[in-house]
Amino acid sequence: MEIQFTPEVEKKLTELAAESGRGPDELLLDALAGYWEELSGTRQTLNGRYDDLKSGRAKPRDGEEAFARLMAKTAAQRNGETASPRNTWV
Repeated sequence: MEIQFTPEVEKKLTELAAESGRGPDELLLDALAGYWEELSGTRQTLNGRYDDLKSGRAKPRDGEEAFARLMAKTAAQRNGETASPRNTWV
């Protein structure tokens, strides 16, 4: 398989390979392996949450309500206040 990079990406890859003492191919394989692991973990998390919603173990939250709570929690943290336990799920 061949992949064409922009000159900027190729330069960064070449520099990183030189700094690390590893070949560009090896760096790319490691990067892809890490990406696939992260993607797989994210997929498992999302599937589990979907299953929780579907089974009723978790209840969906209104997006506007969740956003408002998140903003209130963020504002409280900026002001040095402690968030109430009710908002800890955000």
